[in-house]
Amino acid sequence: MGRPKLLLPWGATTVIEQVLSAWQSSRVTRIAATVHPDDIGLAEVCRKAGVDVVVTRPPPVDMRASVLQGLDHFAAVDHPTHHDVWLVAPADMPLLTAAVIDQVLDACLTSPGDIIVPCRHGRRGHPMALPWRLAEAARRLPADQGLNQLLAQHPVRLIELGEELSLADLDTPEDYARRPDASETTGGRS
Repeated sequence: MGRPKLLLPWGATTVIEQVLSAWQSSRVTRIAATVHPDDIGLAEVCRKAGVDVVVTRPPPVDMRASVLQGLDHFAAVDHPTHHDVWLVAPADMPLLTAAVIDQVLDACLTSPGDIIVPCRHGRRGHPMALPWRLAEAARRLPADQGLNQLLAQHPVRLIELGEELSLADLDTPEDYARRPDASETTGGRS
């Protein structure tokens, strides 16, 4: 992207502020952003938004390592029980909505103990919701296995969320150019 994508403009805000707004408008009770130690600007934006900032030390080698540091934070701060769930999603999903997050939470109530994964036409997306008991299972995964291995080892319920689920994330400049406000900032290109 040429610069930190989470700090790119998104409408009147930034990508990360858009994402955090969706989480804060949902029914989740605590939000944590795991941030690389060198991402000082990102950490500051997250703090100003009022979410817990977990500076990852040592810097994570992959998403799983980042998530595990977030889980350690929740364990220390909230002391979760077997009734709790944790949700995980990459931060580069600015089209994620509070309604989608809440639908995932609703599915947790009707399928306690299952991993909940939203999908659209069979394509899996985020946020995934996992029972708190799987936090320890995530820690026990071999170093060469990601969190997706938990989906192969435990019951999963896919929930089709229809049109309101966007699996879009920002991985390329072309992804960013397709954002909803792109025509306003690029002189009419879509």
